[in-house]
Amino acid sequence: MDRILNTKFWGNSVLEYFIFAGAIILSIGILKLFEYFLFYRIKQASIKSKTKIDDMIIQNLGKYALPFLYFIVIYFCLNLINVQPQVKKVIDVAIIIISTFFVIRLIVAVITHFLKFYWTKGETNGESEGSIRGLSTFISILIWGIGLVFLLDNLGFQISAVIAGLGIGGIAIGLAAQTVLGDLFSYFVIFFDKPFKVGDFITVDTKAGTVEKIGIKTTRVESITGEQIIFSNSDLTNARVHNFKKMEKRRIVFKFGVTYNTSTDKLRQIPDIVKEIINTVEGAQFDRAHFFAYGDFSLVFEIVYYVLSANYLEYMDFQHEINLKLNEEFNKQQIKFAYPTQTIYINNDAGK
Repeated sequence: MDRILNTKFWGNSVLEYFIFAGAIILSIGILKLFEYFLFYRIKQASIKSKTKIDDMIIQNLGKYALPFLYFIVIYFCLNLINVQPQVKKVIDVAIIIISTFFVIRLIVAVITHFLKFYWTKGETNGESEGSIRGLSTFISILIWGIGLVFLLDNLGFQISAVIAGLGIGGIAIGLAAQTVLGDLFSYFVIFFDKPFKVGDFITVDTKAGTVEKIGIKTTRVESITGEQIIFSNSDLTNARVHNFKKMEKRRIVFKFGVTYNTSTDKLRQIPDIVKEIINTVEGAQFDRAHFFAYGDFSLVFEIVYYVLSANYLEYMDFQHEINLKLNEEFNKQQIKFAYPTQTIYINNDAGK
């Protein structure tokens, strides 16, 4: 029996191979017990918690960290036996590559989940998934690029000259693509500052519409007339953007004029008439009504009220109803709306 155990194959005895196999089985068994008793219980506790961050951490640890631990266990168990230098070198290279792969995947997954949690907080319809995908792609490319440089450096490649060349090339590319880089940085400003999101109704200068997509270089808006308007991100961050999605109520100011021959008593009644009409419209809140000015051909009244909704269509429905009721009530009270008129006085003095 001792003779069999001491028999050597490829520089190791049978006993050493048994020890190696036993160490692997024991280590994997310990990891399985850890995964079942500790990790599983932590996972169940995270499911019951109200926050989603711990769920994300446990999910990524189970997806990337645990498989990596199994690989590390096998790698360290290999130290229990003698391995040929060429094979040892291949194993070392493999452990560097696989370790880099798992670490990068874990970092990308954690950052992506954190961005998704931060950006979609409070959303129920997933309207920002397009923005998340665009930013996640950019971050993934950046992290994988850094990881590749790290990997080549650990494998013994001389990358200093490559990095220097990339630095010079990066400066040249940056000078040639200032607009593109400006839009890219503006994308990050929009992403983190959140002046608007997909689905918001915005106006920029004379253009208005609903945000359809926020891309890395451009933002696409569906205008109220149906066509798609494409803004560069730099234009949006440099412009005054009115976001009507954030508006809780709309302040409405409108004016009308009555004829100059309207009596003073009627003029005093008009604000009360307007107030009563607006108060009968559900969803509208009266603010004030005043005799505003003497116009060229009318006595001008200014009315202010609030629409308790950000919906433009509801505002137009309210204004429509108010105008109809004003016309109806003024006809009853024999108050006439003014319209542009001219009066010509003719001097009929026969002596001149």
